[in-house]
Amino acid sequence: MSAPEHFQEFLKNLPTRPGCYLMYDRAGRVIYVGKAINLRARVRSYFHANAMEAGSKTARLVGDIDRIEFIVTDSELEALILEANLIKKHRPRYNVRLKDDKRYPYIKVHWQDDYPKVTITRRMERDGARYFGPFTSSLAVRQTLDTLRKVFPYLTCDRVITGQDRRACLYYDIKLCGGPCIGAASREEYRETIGDLIKFLEGKTDSVVDALEARMRVAAEALDFEMAATIRDQLRAIAHIVQKQKIVSAAQADQDVIAFARQDGDTCAQVFFIRGGKLLGREYFVLDGAEDADEQAIMTSFVKQFYDDAAYVPPEVLLPSQIEEAFIIEQWLRQKRGTKVVLTVPRRGHKRDLVHMAAENATETLVSLRAQWQADRHKQEQAIAELQEALDLPLSPTRVECYDISTTQGSATVGSMVVFVHGVPRKSDYRRFNVQSVQGEPDDYASMREVLMRRFKRWQEASKGELAGHSAAEPGAKARKQAAWALLPDLLLVDGGKGQLNVAVEVLKAFDLFGQVPVAGLAKQHEELFLPGRKDPILLPPRSQGLYLVQRVRDEAHRFAITSHRSRRRKIGIASQLDRVSGVGPARRKALLKHFGSIEAIRAATVEEIAAVPGIPYNVAKTVKAHL
Repeated sequence: MSAPEHFQEFLKNLPTRPGCYLMYDRAGRVIYVGKAINLRARVRSYFHANAMEAGSKTARLVGDIDRIEFIVTDSELEALILEANLIKKHRPRYNVRLKDDKRYPYIKVHWQDDYPKVTITRRMERDGARYFGPFTSSLAVRQTLDTLRKVFPYLTCDRVITGQDRRACLYYDIKLCGGPCIGAASREEYRETIGDLIKFLEGKTDSVVDALEARMRVAAEALDFEMAATIRDQLRAIAHIVQKQKIVSAAQADQDVIAFARQDGDTCAQVFFIRGGKLLGREYFVLDGAEDADEQAIMTSFVKQFYDDAAYVPPEVLLPSQIEEAFIIEQWLRQKRGTKVVLTVPRRGHKRDLVHMAAENATETLVSLRAQWQADRHKQEQAIAELQEALDLPLSPTRVECYDISTTQGSATVGSMVVFVHGVPRKSDYRRFNVQSVQGEPDDYASMREVLMRRFKRWQEASKGELAGHSAAEPGAKARKQAAWALLPDLLLVDGGKGQLNVAVEVLKAFDLFGQVPVAGLAKQHEELFLPGRKDPILLPPRSQGLYLVQRVRDEAHRFAITSHRSRRRKIGIASQLDRVSGVGPARRKALLKHFGSIEAIRAATVEEIAAVPGIPYNVAKTVKAHL
């Protein structure tokens, strides 16, 4: 099979240099990102007959391609780094990628500070801090830190530490902080404690235990039995953690061991972290887009994505099989680590046993996850079925839209629209509405009317093609956002009783949708569902899956409305402060906020810095500075 006619000229003129290519569908979404030593040869290979077997992943990909873009790089290593960043940014559906859209948590030790705090973060920065992770469970990270804090009391507060505070906080009293704020621990003593914490997280537990035992003996010999008892308790806490660490290598090596398991389209990768010959922990990662990929492609994609975000790269990574681009990946990992890194596929001995153990754990984890997913799917299906039966709906309420209003005394009123599909939030379809027709006294009914009128006006425009007609030419995210307006809910919920329900019915009739779109009002007090034309409310059975679904939808609409309202109220507060400044209108206000980001930043700026903003004369800058 040759390339489609409109691609022929493009493929002929592709450069033969290294780089990345992005494939787009008709809606403008990036559906695949790849890298190549030779862009022309690699991209043309997708259109060869032997790559286009009927039903194959490549055939489906090629069938969805509307256009291709490329970025030339100076080397294959640069292309590899760019590819990882592009996959992270676009999350193309045909790439093998880590399933979770969120960032994974890390333990962050703020070592760059005089008195380092220890926190949990989801973003690594080049700020001089020490990071440990990634971890897949925030709960597990918090539990680990709770235990470690008993051994290495660390700061979590935002105090400026002078050692002169009159009293410490509660954490000092319960021995979870060394109290440097009141001078109970000097800077050197506190940093020594945090240094031991870092060693412990690196797996250097023996040296930490030896140091603590020496300090305990010194304290006992000095008859400081309270200090000796405190250190004894710390050693017991360490022993509790260390006993979970299994010695797997007499060579005391630092290694990561990676393997994965597959079943019916689901894929789970398992990573063992070996530090100093001890198995410190393990993490699993679920992969998307791996259904039709071969094992080599899966492992290659996972290694690149995992180490792109890893806080630490060991000198050796053990793998179950050879991967593509092994040499260039080793170069990349060496660049990240600073010293040599090797990718090893062990054939015998204890290293092979470690890979086998990781694979077994991956299989067990995947079986457990699939059972959990199946149970969750069953609950969601049960909830939808119960809701359909209770409300006597003609169709299964696969798509549920819920609306809520949030305001403070009639100001900064915001309406929220949240969407659940198959019982799961679809956040890409959430919408917020800044209510414009209601000023002064709060009026939830009028606000709800405006929100619903605007929502179904967008549907009306989309169904006539005024939105959908040009969406394919728009950028991907915008096209998807516009297309979502064209979807009608299988059930429309309004947060409130009969009053809000009557408003919803009125709007649906205005758009000739009453009877086509089922609607209900949900009263908060007794979780009652009101239906049009029905006097008595419906009460879903307590502890039923249907009730739980309705509560989740309502609570999410409430949360989203409040969050949006607070954000709008804050922006209005900032704008009002600038509006009171003579010479500052909407354009200059926008320019100042865009440049500085906040009132606080403007207040901290000099007159010269304010005047440097395009469109702000020096005399206006002086007025702004004086006013703020």
